[in-house]
Amino acid sequence: MNLQSEIEYFSELEPAGQARLLALLVHELSIEARTTYGSNAEQVQDGARLRFVNEMNSRLARYIELVLVDEPNRPGADVLLRMLLAPRADKAAERLVVSAYRRALQGFDQHDATVTMEPR
Repeated sequence: MNLQSEIEYFSELEPAGQARLLALLVHELSIEARTTYGSNAEQVQDGARLRFVNEMNSRLARYIELVLVDEPNRPGADVLLRMLLAPRADKAAERLVVSAYRRALQGFDQHDATVTMEPR
């Protein structure tokens, strides 16, 4: 995955598109967090991974809110995408985020609302 091209792609999206893509990513990360669950409701098998996903989702939810209110002082797209996609020392966490990001992009592309129809 080319980080710079992802930054450029995200930066070119309208705010609603950015928010929608990030909402899809939050959903995909939540699905990844399910792998941390134990066999019963009180058991967590991988607390560090669950905490990592929770922190990522918290940051993403806040960024979505800043996009939706058009906050001029929000972090730039490059800062956000580097937080998400830059190489990590924890390669399992890196794979988790990249995998969720790819699935979010696929879902985003499947529901692209920017297609226009030619008049008949």
